[in-house]
Amino acid sequence: MQVTDYTAKYAASTEADPAAVIETLQAEVASLKEQLDWFKRQLFGRKSEKRIIDNPDQLDLSTLLGDAPAPADPEPTEEITYRRRKRKPRNADDVTDSGLRFGPDVPIEVIELSAPQLEGPEADQYEVIDHKISRRLAQRPGSYVVLEYRRPVLRDKASARLLEVPAPSAVFEGSLADVSLLAGILVDKFCYHLPLYRQHQRLKDAGITLSRSTLTNYTQRAIELLGPIVEAQWQHILQSRVLAMDETPIKGKRPRTSLIDA
Repeated sequence: MQVTDYTAKYAASTEADPAAVIETLQAEVASLKEQLDWFKRQLFGRKSEKRIIDNPDQLDLSTLLGDAPAPADPEPTEEITYRRRKRKPRNADDVTDSGLRFGPDVPIEVIELSAPQLEGPEADQYEVIDHKISRRLAQRPGSYVVLEYRRPVLRDKASARLLEVPAPSAVFEGSLADVSLLAGILVDKFCYHLPLYRQHQRLKDAGITLSRSTLTNYTQRAIELLGPIVEAQWQHILQSRVLAMDETPIKGKRPRTSLIDA
């Protein structure tokens, strides 16, 4: 939208009657108001309504309003310096900048890498003078093993009697579970929050057929074996001079009484 020049129209209308002049001026004011509203929408309206076109012949809104703001002075700036802790030098045994830390009980699997120069026709031109070690943390899936006890059967030559070595005693009479399996079930369930149905799936993936009800039975009976330890800890707590507990308040609701009870 461009501003319309009303100078010629106003000069021509001065010789006419006053009513025509008033009508012309009112039309000019209405047109200028419309143009001013359009400029305001371009600058202060929604982004979808902004269609400002870089036109050198277009009038500036600040010129029309007569209150063009003076350019603001740039804000003062300052230079800030700081110190930070220097990073530790990276060792040859580190995988990342923080390093790979593990205890002496963690097994290490050594993988020997062969150099292609030692396998070619010019292998005699090279010799190994040292090794560099790079370590990566790997994971091996949990495994199960079947313990097979081979018990010899003996025959007494004098009496022809047959003797056999007794099998090791089990935790539960007639049970096929080793003590390591029972301990692993409890640790996975209560320490690592692994439900029994997931442990059942893991056994199935390992090729072992064991019902979920059997796992539940093993868990219940193993928990009962820990009863004396729990009782001893409870008695030890009661003998302490100071007892502390973590209280979690719960809002109690008043019991609802039905019309029949009333």
